[in-house]
Amino acid sequence: MTGYADDIALAHQLADAADAISSARFRALDLRVEAKPDLTPVSDADTAVEREIRALLADRRPGDGLLGEEYGEQPAAGPGGRRWVVDPIDGTKNFVRGVPVWATLIALLEGDRPVVGLVSAPALGRRWWGALGEGAYAGPDAASGTPIRVSAVGDLADASFCYSSLSGWEEAGRLDAMLQLMRDTWRSRAYGDFYGYMLLAEGALDVMVEPELSLWDVAALVPVVTEAGGVFTDLSGRGVPAGDGSGEHSAVASNGLLHADILARLGRPTAR
Repeated sequence: MTGYADDIALAHQLADAADAISSARFRALDLRVEAKPDLTPVSDADTAVEREIRALLADRRPGDGLLGEEYGEQPAAGPGGRRWVVDPIDGTKNFVRGVPVWATLIALLEGDRPVVGLVSAPALGRRWWGALGEGAYAGPDAASGTPIRVSAVGDLADASFCYSSLSGWEEAGRLDAMLQLMRDTWRSRAYGDFYGYMLLAEGALDVMVEPELSLWDVAALVPVVTEAGGVFTDLSGRGVPAGDGSGEHSAVASNGLLHADILARLGRPTAR
């Protein structure tokens, strides 16, 4: 194996373990759900998945660092600045309501650059993955993946435009620009969370935007989108994650052909 093949193989093994836990708890009558300090929900599946991934990485990559949504940062013990970033269940609100659009997100960063990303959505029977210089793929499992590619739509009037929710854009002072984009595109839908980015990578839609994300929400998405031929930046046009990779991030992902137009429309907040 060369390049990141070993890392991709490990990411699939981590996803297999995560899927076994989360699938068993999905729609379980005894699912336990609590509110975190920021009032977002966390289920017993979120915490169980992250604990299992942490245990597996401690055994197989003890020198690598790890950042997880539920249990925080574990610094790297070895050289090279490699760390895994994990969102055990992206789309917890969907998960706890029985909506099948949720996934485990697994990324490997070198410094602040995501070089491997895997998104596993077992309730949808689908998985997406990509690694720097090695392309992007989708399929039910590692053995059945096929290459994916972004669309060739070059006109905003022909584009399928995806977003998370309008409330975040209102808080960011960009609601007017968002509404105008929705009027100017062929179609707009709020699929939310990881799913819009993966549909973009497959060429099923053309733009996906979000005003605020944590590193664990976004790190795994970047290699999939970019290796599928897309462009992934924040609202200022910088790569995501920007700077040292800490804090909150905005996200603009596109097929590349529409990127400059989207940034010009959304990049500057308006007065409320």
